[in-house]
Amino acid sequence: MNLLTDIKSMTLSELEEYVTQNGFQKFRAKQIYSWLAKSVTYFDEMKNLPSDLKSFLKTSCYISVANIEKKLVSRYDKTVKYLFSFNDGECVEAVVMSYKHGYSICISTQVGCKMGCTFCATGKSGFSRSLTASEMLAQIEAAQNDLKVRISNVVLMGMGEPLDNFDNVVKFLYLVSSDDGLNIGMRHITLSTCGIVPKIYELAKLHLGITLSISLHAPNDEIRQKTMPIAHKYSIEELLQSCRDYFKTTGRRVTFEYSMISGVNDSDENARELADRLSGMNCHVNLIPVNTVEGTGYIKSNIKRQQSFIDILAAKNITATVRRTLGSDINASCGQLKRKHFNEGGK
Repeated sequence: MNLLTDIKSMTLSELEEYVTQNGFQKFRAKQIYSWLAKSVTYFDEMKNLPSDLKSFLKTSCYISVANIEKKLVSRYDKTVKYLFSFNDGECVEAVVMSYKHGYSICISTQVGCKMGCTFCATGKSGFSRSLTASEMLAQIEAAQNDLKVRISNVVLMGMGEPLDNFDNVVKFLYLVSSDDGLNIGMRHITLSTCGIVPKIYELAKLHLGITLSISLHAPNDEIRQKTMPIAHKYSIEELLQSCRDYFKTTGRRVTFEYSMISGVNDSDENARELADRLSGMNCHVNLIPVNTVEGTGYIKSNIKRQQSFIDILAAKNITATVRRTLGSDINASCGQLKRKHFNEGGK
């Protein structure tokens, strides 16, 4: 257990309180915060701090770092997948994607995942621990520094369930959007959850302005319970009601992720049932042809089936699109991230 203070997870006001409580001048906090925002990894790099303060920080605090253990670049679309290690040696994966509007990063919020969704590789690799706010920030900083680019959009859709790490994720959201930090606006951040209903209500009350994305993947409880264990705890109607409340409270449209699995959830009947359930909601449906995950036996729906699904939703005034698959040759697509080291083939 690390007994040192995680200084990079502090807000500026928390840092001001910390330095003054330990006998240093308040303005030093702003200097430290500025250095941390520049991605320094050692306290000795903070050139304008007095030696006694640096000595105190070195013996009392640590700076979270995401070390690049491995990097794969897609030969098709230049998507980049990283394997990062942290101070304690634990590893996660993150993915950087290039779009016309800029660079987006899909970061992890936990080492592994407890949720056990059957179409996802992450849960199969087990769960170790949740990430700190600083470890989430470190993934973005490491990728930016390596690629020499400015990342403008963040998706919390990598390894782990963000709402199972609620406090650290919320702290991260405040830090990453800070004017004195990475300054990535809340409206450029998407949080994906499998549906921890009480936490969705709690998130709505914070009025953060982020986009909420729900991993739905089924039109009813029967199918959802076969693929997503969380569905045994919260019914699909309970989940959708929390989404309606999220829109009512925040004014932010909800996105539903729907993995298209051949013969499981992709029939016309499934589409009609989904359309009826989402009727009247301000939402968008992202259809995701299920990605290959070893051991699941799932096959993605064909193009004809995908189009039929979209047409049925459209007839009920529900917008839907098929998500573009990026990084599939390096196992960087949805549901393919693991906590284990990947080899050159990306397995």
